[in-house]
Amino acid sequence: MKTTKNILFFFLMLTVFTVSAQKKKVAVVTFYANKVIDFSEIAGDKLTEGVVKKVFELRDNPKFNLQPILVKFHDAFYNDYAKSFPFDLVPEAEVTGSDAYKNFVPKYQMSKFDANDYLIYNGYKYIYDGPMAAANEEGMAKAMADAVKADGVMFVHIDFSFEKGFGIGGTSTLKVKAFTRISVYDKKGEKLFVINENERSKKTMMMVGGIPVLDVDKILPNCESAMEELMGDLNKRIQKIIKKTDNKL
Repeated sequence: MKTTKNILFFFLMLTVFTVSAQKKKVAVVTFYANKVIDFSEIAGDKLTEGVVKKVFELRDNPKFNLQPILVKFHDAFYNDYAKSFPFDLVPEAEVTGSDAYKNFVPKYQMSKFDANDYLIYNGYKYIYDGPMAAANEEGMAKAMADAVKADGVMFVHIDFSFEKGFGIGGTSTLKVKAFTRISVYDKKGEKLFVINENERSKKTMMMVGGIPVLDVDKILPNCESAMEELMGDLNKRIQKIIKKTDNKL
């Protein structure tokens, strides 16, 4: 009888340990790239309305195709970077295929005016997080907790910007910087941590008379170069940041 009680106690403790040892689950709820290259770092008197117009023309140019960059980053994120997090990611199909996700209407949802600004990975929606976006953060957290039993939600996106280099007279070099923001919120929509990382391209372009040469054949390779630099040791940087972060899920 005593042996039977010991065996039952053993299995009870094993069950408790297994449940407590299970990792929490986080649902990635958006994954996209911003197609409008930020030009604020090189803004000045020479940056006329015509130049701003060219930035948006670049966005609409079919040759300015960021899809391969986004796919490469997405695949590395799920196959490599995800291993660094102290939680598991809910399978994408479960998230994007749920009625709760499909029916969710984000605050600051895209209008026809800005729909071309973002390249969104297949199945996801554009969902903004950050200042004044509590409705999205809390709404998505609750929706995913109910739909896929997620303990939190994650927002992922990449952006690009111009960065002025060295120059002589009216001519200077120009690079592209790639940014990624990875933010995690608990099931109440409260922010746990944000990873902001960036790297500049090895390739360069030129600014002549303070005006950037906005040639897609020059800019796209710079975007690719910047992302290669960003992704190069991103996993190591994520690991370092995670170690400094309290996991409160």
